[in-house]
Amino acid sequence: MAWWPIGASLFASSEGSGLFIGLAGTGAAGGIAVAGFEWNATYVLLALAWVFVPVYVSSGIVTMPEYLGRRFGGERIRTYLAVLSLLLSVFTKISTDLYSGALFVQVCMGWNLYLSTVLMLVVTALYTIAAFNKIGGYDNLERVYSMAVPSKIIANSTCHLPRQDAMHLFRDATTGDLPWPGMTLGLTILATWYWCTDQVIVQRSLSAKNMSHVKGASILAAYLKMLPFIFIILPGMISRALYPDSVGCVDPEECVRVCGAEVGCSNIAFPKLVIELMPSGLRGLMIAVMMAALMSSLTSIFNSSSTLFTMDIWKKHRPRASERELLLVGRIVTVILVVVSVVWIPILQSANSGQLYVYIQSVTSYLAPPVTAVFTLAVFWKRTNEQGAFWGLMVGLVVGVCRMVLEFAFPPPRCGVVDLAPAVLRSVHYLHFAILLCGLTAVVVATVSLLTPPPSHEQVCNLTWWTLTEETQREIPLQKEAPSSRAPSVRESVFWSRFCCVNALLLVSINIFLYAYFA
Repeated sequence: MAWWPIGASLFASSEGSGLFIGLAGTGAAGGIAVAGFEWNATYVLLALAWVFVPVYVSSGIVTMPEYLGRRFGGERIRTYLAVLSLLLSVFTKISTDLYSGALFVQVCMGWNLYLSTVLMLVVTALYTIAAFNKIGGYDNLERVYSMAVPSKIIANSTCHLPRQDAMHLFRDATTGDLPWPGMTLGLTILATWYWCTDQVIVQRSLSAKNMSHVKGASILAAYLKMLPFIFIILPGMISRALYPDSVGCVDPEECVRVCGAEVGCSNIAFPKLVIELMPSGLRGLMIAVMMAALMSSLTSIFNSSSTLFTMDIWKKHRPRASERELLLVGRIVTVILVVVSVVWIPILQSANSGQLYVYIQSVTSYLAPPVTAVFTLAVFWKRTNEQGAFWGLMVGLVVGVCRMVLEFAFPPPRCGVVDLAPAVLRSVHYLHFAILLCGLTAVVVATVSLLTPPPSHEQVCNLTWWTLTEETQREIPLQKEAPSSRAPSVRESVFWSRFCCVNALLLVSINIFLYAYFA
C-alpha cells in the first residue's frame, strides 16, 4: 500500500463528518484556539512513525492490546484495554458519527473514499470562499465575530457575547475555556492515545510496506491536519457571525426551535453554511460526500472494534473458534455497538453545552490518559512490569470514571441558570485533569513496578525502544499473519530516510510558525 492512501486515510479517519461538524461548531463557539486540537497532531503523528510503529513492528503484533499482552504477559491488561477501546468507540466515535451524520441524512451515495475526500475539499473550498466573500474577508472577520450577538438573549448574563480572546490560540491558564497548559501538555496526552495507541489509527500504519511509507504517511497526514483551520474552524466562526440568532442562540426555547437542543446550536454551524451559501447542486454534492466520509469513518471503527473483540476477548476464551464463528461474532458485536451508541445519542446531544468536539475531548480526558501513561512507560522504561501497569490502569480508571460521573451528573447549565456543580468539577478543566490523571497513573505504575519483580527477558526483547536491535532483523513486510521468533525489519534506505527527516523538519517549522503567529 502506498504512503498516500495511508496518509489520506489517517487524516480522513479523524476528519469524518462527526469531527467535521463538531470542529465547525466548536470554532463557532470557541474561536481560533480550536486549531490547537489539529496542529498538536503534528508532533504526535511524527512520534507514531519514528517511535511507536518501530516498536510495534518489531514485536510482530496486529492489535494494541496484543502488544501489551506480549510486553507484560498475562491476559488481564490485554482484556481490559480491549474492553476500554470498545467503550471509547461507543462513547466518542460511533455515537458522535451517527449523531452528526443524522444532521445530513438526506442523500447517501457509495462513492470511493479518496474521490469523496477530494470532492469534499473542493466543495469546502468553494463554500469557504463564498463565506469569506460574504463576511468581507479575513481582516473583517474579527470585527464581525465580536458583534455577533443573538437578538434573543438571557437577562443579567454574558453568555451570549462572543469571547474576547476568540482570535488567540493560547488563553488564560485558569479562566480560559481552553487554557494554554491544557492545550499544550494535556492535549498532547490525549493525542498520544489517539494517534499512537488507538487501534483505528495504528492499524493503518501497520499495513504499510516499509518504514519509509509509514513516515511519509504520517507527514502527509500532519500536513493535511493544517487544513481544518481554513476549511472548518474559520468557516465555523463566520457561520456564528452571519447567523447569530441560530448558530449563536442562547435562549433555550429559541435553541430548541432551531436545532432541537436546549444547550446551544453551535453544532449546526457547518450545515448552516452549506444550506445558506451553496446552490442546490453543490449542496447535494456536499451532502453526498459527507455521507461517504461518514460511512468510511464508521467502517473503520466497526472493523477495528470487531477485530479487538474477536482477537483479544473471544478467541482467548475459545482458542479453537473457526473463522466462520469469529466472523459471526464480529458482526454481532458490531450490531450491539451500534445499538448502544444510538441509545447514548440523547446524552451526547445535551452534554458539554451542545459542543460535540468538546464532548469528545472531555470524555477522552477521563478515560484515555492512563492508557497513554502505560503505553509510554511500556515503550520507554524497561523496568515497567505487569503489576505496575495493571494497578496503574485500575487507579486511573477509578479516578477517571469518578470525574466522568460527576460531569454527567452536573452538566454545564443553560445560559442564566445557576451552576450547582461541585467546585472541584468546574475549577479543574478537563484538559488539566488529563495531565493530573496521566501523572497519577505514571506514579502508580512506577511505584508498583519498583516494588515487584522486573519483567523477564522475553517481555522486553524487541518490545521497547531500547531493545529493538537485540535480535537480528530481516527484511520482510510490516504486516504479518502471526508473531514469529524473528522481528521484522525497521531498517530503511538512506535516501528515503533522509527525505522523510527533511520533510519532518519542514513540517515542524511550519507548525511552530503557525503557533507563534496565532498565539
